[in-house]
Amino acid sequence: MPGALLAADLWISEYLTPCDVWQHGVTRLLAHRQTSFQEMSIVESGPYGKALVLDGKWQTCTGDEFLYHEPIVHVPCSLHGAPKTVLIAGGADGGALREALKWKSVERVVVADIDGEVIQACRELLPEIHQGAFDDPRAEIAVGDAWDYVASTPNTWDVIIADLTDPIEEGPAFKLFTREFFALCRNALRPGGLFVNQAGSMSPPLSHLLSRVVKTIGSVFPQTSLISANVPTYGSQWGLALASDRLLNTRPDPAVIDELLATSLQGQPLRMFDGQTLLGLLQWPKYLRDAVAAETCIYTVDAPPKFFGQSLGTGKS
Repeated sequence: MPGALLAADLWISEYLTPCDVWQHGVTRLLAHRQTSFQEMSIVESGPYGKALVLDGKWQTCTGDEFLYHEPIVHVPCSLHGAPKTVLIAGGADGGALREALKWKSVERVVVADIDGEVIQACRELLPEIHQGAFDDPRAEIAVGDAWDYVASTPNTWDVIIADLTDPIEEGPAFKLFTREFFALCRNALRPGGLFVNQAGSMSPPLSHLLSRVVKTIGSVFPQTSLISANVPTYGSQWGLALASDRLLNTRPDPAVIDELLATSLQGQPLRMFDGQTLLGLLQWPKYLRDAVAAETCIYTVDAPPKFFGQSLGTGKS
């Protein structure tokens, strides 16, 4: 009998390459709908807890989300030192918002996401991730196109976090991986501000997408680097592109960072991030450094990225 020795009979399948499939067992479907912009599911997934799935792509889950949300927020915030204003493009699940609000210096965090239905579903069904962050008086929700929001806020932000879905051509995020959007982000940052963007898989068969994103960001920002995030449910090491007008210190003193975190953070303690972790996250492998150096493709609105793979599993109806 299918599934008799397993814990799930329903599976979400994602192609990592044309020959490799990553599967997540689903024990319960909590929500599923086609919004105005994308297909959304919230599921229970066994040992990794509850998960958000958009357009068949695994976005985040309660079991390992901290391995993504802590780096994407605390790396740029730590390198800045005392951010007051943070913009999160995307971030409907509230995990990045939760982490940004831990900084005592932060006075305002805006989540600019195009899909209000996903935000509402996450507020209701994924409290383990947002932990009430949406109700913090410093938090603002701007339902609408992040492109337009960024364009309307020049010289405003100390940190901009592009916590986006993958650039699927039919999805809502593909134009936010282009030179034009990155230029808007640079213009929206205050002097010395930092920008971070989820840039894709570090797996060698897919790393050309990441290297092109980093190269495109580097065509706009004078300083770029890469954060290496290990999120088991993504199926491979994940890259977060980091950029700024300021010189990026990719070899910070762990003791200095630990002291900064001890005096600057409030709320629930961090689970994976500290000074030693930051030092490791900022070191990225030679094959990717070589790939970015050799890359010539720049993503633009007229020539955006084309992301490989759509879910073929029974998680899609």
